Amino acid sequence: MGAVGQLIANLDVEDTGRALHQQIRDLYPLCRSITGEGLRETLRWIQRSIPLEVREVATGTQVLDWTVPREWSIRDAYIADAAGNRVVDFKRHNLHVVNYSAPISARMSLDELRPHLYTLPDRPGWIPYRTSYYDESWGFCLSHNQLLALPDGEYDVCIDSTLADGHLSYGEYVIAGESAEEILVSTHVCHPSLANDNLSGTVVATRLAELLSRDRHRYTFRFLFIPGTIGSITWLALNKPLLGNIRHGLVLAGAGDAGPLSYKRSRRGNAGIDRAVEHVLRQRGNEYLIRDFEPYGYDERQYCSPGFNLPVGNVSRTPFGQYPEYHTSADDPDFVKADALADSLAFCLEILHVLESNGRHFNLMPEGEPQLGRRGLYGPIGGATEARTFQMAMLWALNLSDGSHSLLDIAERAGMPFGVIYDAAEALTEHGLLKPLPPDQDA
Repeated sequence: MGAVGQLIANLDVEDTGRALHQQIRDLYPLCRSITGEGLRETLRWIQRSIPLEVREVATGTQVLDWTVPREWSIRDAYIADAAGNRVVDFKRHNLHVVNYSAPISARMSLDELRPHLYTLPDRPGWIPYRTSYYDESWGFCLSHNQLLALPDGEYDVCIDSTLADGHLSYGEYVIAGESAEEILVSTHVCHPSLANDNLSGTVVATRLAELLSRDRHRYTFRFLFIPGTIGSITWLALNKPLLGNIRHGLVLAGAGDAGPLSYKRSRRGNAGIDRAVEHVLRQRGNEYLIRDFEPYGYDERQYCSPGFNLPVGNVSRTPFGQYPEYHTSADDPDFVKADALADSLAFCLEILHVLESNGRHFNLMPEGEPQLGRRGLYGPIGGATEARTFQMAMLWALNLSDGSHSLLDIAERAGMPFGVIYDAAEALTEHGLLKPLPPDQDA
């Protein structure tokens, strides 16, 4: 079954889903950004589960074509009417301020204020999420209903923030394997009070790392908890000597909504990670979506940029931007579902089981079919369905184990779940009929 297969077998889906959902509720109030204390507090929360190394990269550091920005800190932000009532208040919801807003303290008319107000007229009860990371400005986000209720008059406008030299923070956790070859798992941790995008990816990746740390594996696993875009660009710029070790990679985001699982292929389109994910999706028997690579989306577009072209795909449920709640206050803890979170975790484990356990074998008795019955491997005709399935898996494994077919090749050819083919190969190996060959990166 293998170490990852055992994790899958032991996973309590119901309890896991409840725990992940509660973790999202715990993290939801934090005002995260691409730098600053909210991001660091999130990384400290992750450190409660895994020994995460927090890296700090100074403002002004050149990273590829980008520069690490100034660090943003915010203490308060509001719009108050003439009577001093806060009609928009950052302390009620941290989406109310445009993320990375420059400081301001002024009195102005509603007409002067309007160019700095952002709403969603087609979703009048929701607050949008807006940022100004690389364009120094300021603004507020509010529901369209709030805007319509504002009377003409003078308003006190305050954003108590600072933009100053500091650091960009990200977290890294490496689980050493038998090989230096790596599987990369990356997730962005920078969004404020957005549950699906991307507290879902954060909690699923954290639990995945915690589970994998319990055993030794074939591959080395590298987990990155980073601010979106600038985080992956920074890591790539500072870690070029490591990139040759990456054999497979996943970007986790949007893992908690009720939609079906989806996968965005790597730029290569037919990398080992692409084949493994697509095999698992087909064998699960549920609705799913597979998308070709495009240079837009989450951090997979940085890992897959032409100068790196790493084999990294994206696992989500409903793709980003394709659900109304995306980047709005409606992406709250009630929007994500406990069973979806647990299912996303199980899906990731199933993918990693394929990658970890895939390999080639050589049939030690290739002339004719060996007699399985006298070895206790072949049941009577008309046996249980599971027994017949396992027998067919053994026959496929024997027939295609000529040193040129991997277990994934065999599973795809046979149209059977990888785990059944793997278990069949294990049984045949134990009985001296197959010999495992040394692993190679293409298996």
